[in-house]
Amino acid sequence: MMCIGVASLCVNDAIAKALTAGYSPVQILFLRNLIALPFAILIAWKMGGPAALRSHRPIAHLARGTLWIGATILFFTSIMHLGLAEATALIFVAPLFITALSALVFREHVGWKRWLAILVGFVGVLVAVRPGTSAFQTVSLLPIATAFVYALLMLSARFVDPRESVWTLLLYMTGTGALLSLFIVPFVWVTPRAEDLWLFAAIAIFGTAGMTLMTQAFRLAPAVVVAPLDYTAIIWATLLGWLFWSEIPDSLTFAGAAIIIASGIFIIYREHRAG
Repeated sequence: MMCIGVASLCVNDAIAKALTAGYSPVQILFLRNLIALPFAILIAWKMGGPAALRSHRPIAHLARGTLWIGATILFFTSIMHLGLAEATALIFVAPLFITALSALVFREHVGWKRWLAILVGFVGVLVAVRPGTSAFQTVSLLPIATAFVYALLMLSARFVDPRESVWTLLLYMTGTGALLSLFIVPFVWVTPRAEDLWLFAAIAIFGTAGMTLMTQAFRLAPAVVVAPLDYTAIIWATLLGWLFWSEIPDSLTFAGAAIIIASGIFIIYREHRAG
């Protein structure tokens, strides 16, 4: 279930990359959420009942929706200029940010082994990005910024009322995403071409299916088992990038991704042991 969910989100990203050739990331995000909203309502109702449609702290969801919009726009902008696999590999630093912020902001205990893993993970980022060399691209910083905002989004779940289910979180993230992007989209709106309508429908379906399957996977199995499977995204991103854009990441990008993934898996394992 986790692997299919991850693959679905990679297809979602590939469709977004194709659509960025003619549309703003904001418009892609708006239409994706608008089309996905009825499905999100149906899933929340089916999985959590009428209670899943009600929020006890709507302000918290508004803040989370703002973070999610920021992360998505940053990532969609990055894949306009970077290969899909390269951008995906850099996104994998998110668990490192989550662990570091948990220690710095929430004063959680993070032992020296996890701090060392964070340091090694960021060495992997340097290997992949290669600052100071001719291969460095400023746009490579966008996926890293995406990972940081995504980490804030994950940590902000602590401010959501504990009575609310994960289905409520998914529903309000989709709803606030559509609502907030509505205020920006008129400034970048381009009338969708008829041949692109199926792509907008597909990105909503794959995105919603991916989040639903991954959420359900975390409900059915321990995080230490499920979370590392998120890294299978590099396989799908590489395959999709090669099939549709003839993108083949170089060896240093793969080496950096391997270091980042190894650090992330170690942190997941240590957090499970600590818990």
